[in-house]
Amino acid sequence: MAISCMMMMSQAASSTAAMAPRDGEGGGRRHHFVLVHGLCHGAWCWYRVATALRRAGHRVTALDMAAAGASPARVDEVRTFEDHSRPLLAALAALPPSGDGERVVLVGHSHGGFSVALAAERFPERLAAVVFLTASMPPVGRAMANTTDEYVSFVGADFFLDSRVLEQTNPDIPGNPEIFGPNFMAQKLYQLSPPEDLTLALSLIRPANRFTGDALMRDAGLLTKERYGSTRRVFVVVEDDHAIPVEFQRRMVAENPGVEVVDIAGADHMAMISKPAKLADLLVRIAAN
Repeated sequence: MAISCMMMMSQAASSTAAMAPRDGEGGGRRHHFVLVHGLCHGAWCWYRVATALRRAGHRVTALDMAAAGASPARVDEVRTFEDHSRPLLAALAALPPSGDGERVVLVGHSHGGFSVALAAERFPERLAAVVFLTASMPPVGRAMANTTDEYVSFVGADFFLDSRVLEQTNPDIPGNPEIFGPNFMAQKLYQLSPPEDLTLALSLIRPANRFTGDALMRDAGLLTKERYGSTRRVFVVVEDDHAIPVEFQRRMVAENPGVEVVDIAGADHMAMISKPAKLADLLVRIAAN
């Protein structure tokens, strides 16, 4: 039942060109938003924001990273961070050249910030903006895994409450998968969200790897000023986020000169669920600038 529900929600959160409203519907210029989830979650977590954006006349593509959401892959089959991010990279590669079509607004949440950073390095010309929604935002010239290392050091070992580190069954994958615990999700991620959404999320989350030992994540030369650093980057600060404390959010902003900063009030870590209308409006304003 949970798998069937997850597949239906992921299909609802995703879009194709045929499903997108025609230009002019909803008023104003139509934009294409590509939404990337965080650790243990899937495209399903964007269902409220995706609905709001489509109703306003925009095109929305919410993606499941490999072994997440309704992805058929298992966590022990996804060997590298690039493999994990491949659905996003493939989606951007399939877009028409920027001169022939619209550039997308790429939005990453939480750990999904690493996938959007990689995508920005690979396809800067296809992106109108890269939005980090209380997300991991690595700086140019440093290994992406350093941001995770600093975050774990900042919050401390006991921060993750009843979340569990699982056995790694594939020796080719460095590190261990993990799964969020119900207390951690209730207290740190969903404390301002409707309780029904927490109940749903607890039935849909899947084990995930952070890939901190992955060669790509440890490559200090991966993110360049000429590509990733040249994109328009916007960080959405969530003041009431208990998962990524606001102090750490602002530390990441300080390490990335030139990044635009906007705030969203009254939201928890899952801002797309606790404040979907406000977030959708904010994303449209970012896209319009």
